[in-house]
Amino acid sequence: MMLIYGIHEGKRRDHLLREVGRVIRVLTRQEYFFSIMEAMLDSEREIIGCVTGRPPSGDDVAMTRHIADAIERMTKKGVSVRYLLPKFPDRLQIGLQYMRAGAEIFFSSCLIVHNLRYIVVDEKIIVLGMPEKTGEKEATKKGYTIPNEGLATLLRDYFNHCEDKTSLKDYLQEVVKQTGATLEHLAREFHLDPKDLTGFSNFPT
Repeated sequence: MMLIYGIHEGKRRDHLLREVGRVIRVLTRQEYFFSIMEAMLDSEREIIGCVTGRPPSGDDVAMTRHIADAIERMTKKGVSVRYLLPKFPDRLQIGLQYMRAGAEIFFSSCLIVHNLRYIVVDEKIIVLGMPEKTGEKEATKKGYTIPNEGLATLLRDYFNHCEDKTSLKDYLQEVVKQTGATLEHLAREFHLDPKDLTGFSNFPT
């Protein structure tokens, strides 16, 4: 019985991979960001993202601002927007920026957040990012856009069940406890906007 089940599951997985292969399109870095924007602005219900949250530099500063604007625009329309970032203190900058725009932000040290970069829109469209080299600190150099409901559901499930997931506020408190730094020190060290920290008045300053 287990052998039959294994064969059945294997066929389902192979079928999913074939379907993905037919619709996949490789994107350059610029196309990757534009595809994210396009997918987000077409959303009607939900956007989830698993991203590196690396502090932006160069052209990425403007693109990050555009994504924050898209978050604000969609949340005002009632779309749920949630992001998952790896537990690195320098990722607080993006986390706080996206939170101020209206997104729910979580941090985690689970395996998926260090190995995958993606957004899922309305459980049917995925924009999947890939680094040039392996590693959670590597920049996303290219990506893929994949309209596939099966894979979208799978990635959404991974997002929801990622272990050791904590809210931005709890992670910020964790960093404060671990480092002994005040919010003022963290703002200077990680280039945080003091306006983003005004909601954490119960923290040491």
